[in-house]
Amino acid sequence: VTQRNLAGVFAVRIFVLCHGLLQLTQLLYSSYFKSTITTIERRYGLDSVSSGTISSLHEPYTFDSVLHMSSQDMCSLHVNSTNDEACGQEDTQKLMDTSRFWVLMGTAQLLFGIGSVPIQPFGISYIDDFAGPGNSPLYIAILFAVSVFGPSFGYLMGSAVLGIYVDVDRESSGEALELTPTDPRWVGAWWIGLLITSGGLALTSMPYFFFPRALHIEKSPCLEGNISKEDPKKSESSMLDFLKMFPKMFLRLLLSPLFMLLVLSQCCFSSVIAGLATFLNKFLEHQYSASASRSSLLMGTMNLPSVAIGMVLGGLIMKRWGLSFRAIPRFSVVMLSISVICCVPLFFMGCPTQEVAGVYPRSSKSPNGLQLPCSANCSCPISVFNPVCGENGIEYISPCHAGCTNFTMDPNNRFRVQTFNNCQCVGGMGTANPGPCAKSCSHYLLPVMLLISLAGLIASFTHNPIYMMVLRAVPPEEKSFAIGVQFLILRLLAWLPAPALFGMTIDSTCIWWKTACGKKQGCGYYDNNLLRNRYLGLQVGYKTLGIALLAFTGWITHRSREYSLEKKSEGPL
Repeated sequence: VTQRNLAGVFAVRIFVLCHGLLQLTQLLYSSYFKSTITTIERRYGLDSVSSGTISSLHEPYTFDSVLHMSSQDMCSLHVNSTNDEACGQEDTQKLMDTSRFWVLMGTAQLLFGIGSVPIQPFGISYIDDFAGPGNSPLYIAILFAVSVFGPSFGYLMGSAVLGIYVDVDRESSGEALELTPTDPRWVGAWWIGLLITSGGLALTSMPYFFFPRALHIEKSPCLEGNISKEDPKKSESSMLDFLKMFPKMFLRLLLSPLFMLLVLSQCCFSSVIAGLATFLNKFLEHQYSASASRSSLLMGTMNLPSVAIGMVLGGLIMKRWGLSFRAIPRFSVVMLSISVICCVPLFFMGCPTQEVAGVYPRSSKSPNGLQLPCSANCSCPISVFNPVCGENGIEYISPCHAGCTNFTMDPNNRFRVQTFNNCQCVGGMGTANPGPCAKSCSHYLLPVMLLISLAGLIASFTHNPIYMMVLRAVPPEEKSFAIGVQFLILRLLAWLPAPALFGMTIDSTCIWWKTACGKKQGCGYYDNNLLRNRYLGLQVGYKTLGIALLAFTGWITHRSREYSLEKKSEGPL
């Protein structure tokens, strides 16, 4: 092997390593951001549609507390009290924070999207151009193997930083010590991970300034290695030829029944992944009382590794049994149908919405919602949200709404309230504990995650077979163009609209909104049964549509001899 060929081999392998690290960091950022969605919603008062659409601003965080000097969380008895509330300074600040966040984070996400678009297609193309014969598939496999750790690391990082109070400089202050990570008012240090991942993206991007436009092509020992040099005139001519052929090639792909059916089925399954990645944390928090950090930990250690294992096993199945072009749709339909069946028990593994006075269920005693007769003279602010659980098992959105006039401090923590006393709306001793009432189905959390992970594992068996089928459904000379069109369609029909659609579905189950100056500032309570049925139902609906498209694809390939891999030089899959 010549010295020049050794240099080419080394350069290509260094590029594979650098590109793998860049893709890992890119996916690390994306998954980390999704793991902090519920925390960002809580901090900036966003609804699920807004957070799904955005998927930085850092002010000192303030929350409702009876220990604040200007607090109105306790009941102050007044005759002829009214619930009319002026828009205070804190509420105005909340709205300003939300507006600033929309501008800054929206701009940041747009720039991140622009920068990340060329990473995968251009990187794979660069490797394929200069890798030696037979080495390209191996290098690309190594690339994806390294990248697959990104999402797991992202959710694990989210689990770590969300257990730290958002204002790290005030972590030992009274305000921080008053809350625990399970408190609905807790906001973790979501911004730390963004600094780490942004720095990682900057570092992993630096080596690309030093790679040449062309590398020495890897050669076998019996061949001489020559540097691949581009003729500027030839390159310009090729580009002009491509631009002339672009409309015809694009239209041909859009009119190809097999290609479009496969890509549309991929859009369905990608939409499911988008919904899970963006809102599974929120689902676990509201259904099973899991904290944001624990939800991220479970996703990073159970859900994502199972998907990665499924992809690897799918590739091994392809290699071991050599699935034909006609067998892939049948195999995929069977696997995905089993995955849907695994999701069915999830509809019954949950508990109904807890009883919240004046919120759920509505009764004739509180026709005006939160204005309960027992706390009608307490001058409770409309925008307050500091849940307490009465000894009668009923939850109230604040001590004021429970009619509490006094409280007792925790002897072990002078910054934390132990109990609220003299609560007019609570029977018995008239006491209430800080925080929401415990859910009766928190023991379902691990079984639910096991089922979701199992369904993801089985569904992932089909990832590589379907992807290879897309590549074989187009002429060899159009594969690169077809991959670009595939990515475009997936982004337009799946990755962009799916999070917003899932967010709208989740928001439709909200039964009480937190407000500031009369404007919605995130959902306080959901109808748990509706949330579970609609969130899971939308996923099953997407999967069912994808299965139907694959079944139709199988019917087409069975009736036509046009799509036969045995005729192609690549041989059977």
